[in-house]
Amino acid sequence: MEPSSPCPRRSATSSQVPSLPKHTDISKDQLSFLNQQFRTQEDILDKAPHLLTALHSRCSDLTSHLLDFQTTLNRRTVSWICRSFSAKTALHNLNLSLQNLSLLTSQRGSGSKKLQRVLGMELPRLVKEVLRIETIRSYLETTLQLEALVGDLEDAVLCFVNSHSGKMFSANPSDSGTKHEKFLQAIKALNDLEVLIDLLKLRPQWHHLLKSVDTRVDKSLVILRRQVFADHRALLASLGWPPKLSTSQIEREKFSGLPNPLVLMQGDKRKSYSNSFLALCAVQHLQTRREKRQLNLLGQNVFKGQLWAIDELVSPIASRLEYHFSKWVDQPELIFALAYKTTRDFIVGVDDVLQPLIDRARLGSYSAKEAWVYAMVQLLSEFLEKRIFYALAERYKEKEIKSEVIESWLHLIDLTVVFDKQIQSLGSSEISLFLGESERVGSPSGSISVLMLFCKRPDWLKIWAKIELENGCKKLKTDLKHERAWLVDDKYQDELHFDTKSEHFLLSTRIDYRAPLIAESALGITWEMVERCQTMPATSARIQFVRSAAVRFLWYFFKVLLLRCKRTEILRDNPDDHAFLPDNPDDHALVRVSGSINAAKYVESKLRQWSDDVNFLEMKVAENDTSGLGKDESTDSSFFGEEIKILAELATNWLMEIISVLLRQFETLSRAFVQKLKHDEQQLEGLTHVEVSAAMDLSISVEFIEPLDVLRSHLVLLRMSLNPKDFLDLWRCVAEGLDRFISCSGFETRDNVSSQFETDMQALFSVFQPFCVRPDAFFPCTRETIKLLKMNKGRR
Repeated sequence: MEPSSPCPRRSATSSQVPSLPKHTDISKDQLSFLNQQFRTQEDILDKAPHLLTALHSRCSDLTSHLLDFQTTLNRRTVSWICRSFSAKTALHNLNLSLQNLSLLTSQRGSGSKKLQRVLGMELPRLVKEVLRIETIRSYLETTLQLEALVGDLEDAVLCFVNSHSGKMFSANPSDSGTKHEKFLQAIKALNDLEVLIDLLKLRPQWHHLLKSVDTRVDKSLVILRRQVFADHRALLASLGWPPKLSTSQIEREKFSGLPNPLVLMQGDKRKSYSNSFLALCAVQHLQTRREKRQLNLLGQNVFKGQLWAIDELVSPIASRLEYHFSKWVDQPELIFALAYKTTRDFIVGVDDVLQPLIDRARLGSYSAKEAWVYAMVQLLSEFLEKRIFYALAERYKEKEIKSEVIESWLHLIDLTVVFDKQIQSLGSSEISLFLGESERVGSPSGSISVLMLFCKRPDWLKIWAKIELENGCKKLKTDLKHERAWLVDDKYQDELHFDTKSEHFLLSTRIDYRAPLIAESALGITWEMVERCQTMPATSARIQFVRSAAVRFLWYFFKVLLLRCKRTEILRDNPDDHAFLPDNPDDHALVRVSGSINAAKYVESKLRQWSDDVNFLEMKVAENDTSGLGKDESTDSSFFGEEIKILAELATNWLMEIISVLLRQFETLSRAFVQKLKHDEQQLEGLTHVEVSAAMDLSISVEFIEPLDVLRSHLVLLRMSLNPKDFLDLWRCVAEGLDRFISCSGFETRDNVSSQFETDMQALFSVFQPFCVRPDAFFPCTRETIKLLKMNKGRR
């Protein structure tokens, strides 16, 4: 088969003298061969002609052997094909003979043993032999096709490399067109090979053949890729890329635009760059396709990397940027400023020039603008990782300078957050296409961030979370020392009259919950921690940071609320101590506990609201997947489920403490009232009903006035201190407790004091009158007692 290229197959000569390759492009075996042949400069002059003649002779011998091998292979293939046809003819004749024999034996009614042996043993063996021959024939045909295609590829690559000396896409249109045609021949040969190789996946037993072909193709692809990269870099250099970076403007905080050589290209230069760009895209597409096929055979996923053409633009800029970055290690704000300025100044030109080329290359899933942004952010992230964060992480272990490290670390994070927001304004959600699958899942905005360095270094992520936690606790302690920390801006604070019709229970703001200012401060610090990691690409890293910093800070705040409640003396060891008068300092204690309950309720409502956010929902799903819990197996679908549960328990427990204190106090102050009723019953047992009625004073019992007044004052105080929902639960529970206390006092047996009892109970109902229209409805047992007393009185 004659090669399509004008140059002879595997010829090492060319009409032009090729330039010497770079030292880095020469393999170890080639260097070893050259070192053995040329030990001194005299050896180069003496041995070079003889060595060249020997190499030419060796290449000619190898070419001759290859042609002999192809001739032998073709001859044997034809022989096998002839044997295959002969076997097919023999099988056909055998089939006819068997059909005739079947007719004869059916007429006689029985078969011979010879026929049974042929059908049971020889025929299956013959079928297996035919199948084996067919497989060999197919294998040989495929081998010949692959050999021809690989030969065409090697010829095309060899001619492409030998057709120019260092510049593939020159300004000369004729040279550029010829070289481009040879490049297209190599690409076509690669595509044809991939199509045929895809068919080999149906023949897993031929994996050795596939491996042999891949080895030869990889060698040719390496040579092709190396030459295309060298030509592209030479072309960029001729265009003036990279441009000079004026850092003096950065230091003076002046940001003027930088000239973009891509935008300044015209005519043949623009055409040459377009061809070079498309060549890089074509080679990258083929290599990605091959890697995908090879990794799929191993059961692995393919990482979709960056565009090579964009990398070639960023690589020369990176060296210049890192030079300036190294001078500004102690001034990181200048590093971020230069990185943002460079990204911003070239993004428009990159998008205008490269995006049409990407569309021509049919790379529909790529965006030039987003690829540029991703490459620049990755460049900055890698520099910070190697030169700044690594040093800070090492210094963090030293206690003497730990405070300085924390300050520098937080300053870097602040700059990073600002930089990420600026970068996100330049790009869009398409940038997620350049992230790995594990990084894209659950990403809040699909964007990349300088914080990607923490995804690769979980130990640094722990340090960052610990620093943020310490800083948050420090801020909270400072806020707690402020005199307004536990102040409540309540619109009902100074009101003494309450309109039950205007009361609303749909709470949302801090003022609605009557929570102190410290609750808003704690939530603000927590949300700031959450927002600082929102641009981190990896969901698992964001979950780890939020759990280690924000959630742990919330638990610290919960401890503050609990300790504030425990240090408040609302419980007395001596129940006879009248410590709950309106002017008693324990009124302030009730207000303190009410403030903590309101803070817990407000924080709980905010955590429920945050848990409904899509970011936290995605993090919760990812967390369940990581822990092996399915959607039905998870006990709580809320990201802050445990924290919400703890807050609810804290508020409920201390609300019940207040209720128990009020009931015990009422019971203590009512002892004299109960004893008086018992005494009145004993004195009036011998009097008639008429005498009793005439002598009875229907005013409120004097002994019952103090319990009612203290209860009313505390309910009014709690009404102004607690949030509406908890106060509603509180006074209803108090009413229920009082109803049980009265019903268990045995008043239903004292008929002679029924009128006085009813009067006193009406006074008790009036205490709850400001909170509902019919307070007696919450005293069912007491109303039943009054009803029974009236019935007994009527019978008398």
